Amino acid sequence: MSAPEAPDLKRFALLAELGDEERDLVADLLERVDLDEGEQLFAEGQEADGLVLVERGSLELTSGRAGPLGRASAGDVLGTISLVAVGPREATAVAREEARLWLLSRESFRRLAYDAPRAACRILEAALADFAGAVREELDRFGKPRSRA
Repeated sequence: MSAPEAPDLKRFALLAELGDEERDLVADLLERVDLDEGEQLFAEGQEADGLVLVERGSLELTSGRAGPLGRASAGDVLGTISLVAVGPREATAVAREEARLWLLSRESFRRLAYDAPRAACRILEAALADFAGAVREELDRFGKPRSRA
């Protein structure tokens, strides 16, 4: 990957704690994907094989079970758990406008873990912290006492 093409990885919270050399290692493993408006990145049920960094544009996320889930925009990261866990995508992602994305496959992440274990560990720590935060939010939502009318 040529240096001018590489995304600014500092803008992604998941990668913000990495040093410059570690970010360069990650950048070398990324695959660029450009989508046109209306183009699908992945479908619900498809095997999840890595994370997605949204550099520009936005994606609409929908689920057959839950309906519209929201939007992923520039700076967002999707699919972090799929770096280590095999399973299906939980949503369909479609570009709402032209979008530039960067993919880090599970295989590339394993290569990073071998070549730069500290960087891989920091990414996993950040991913798990995000996941734990999402779980806490859901627990809070379900744990709120119901008002008695």
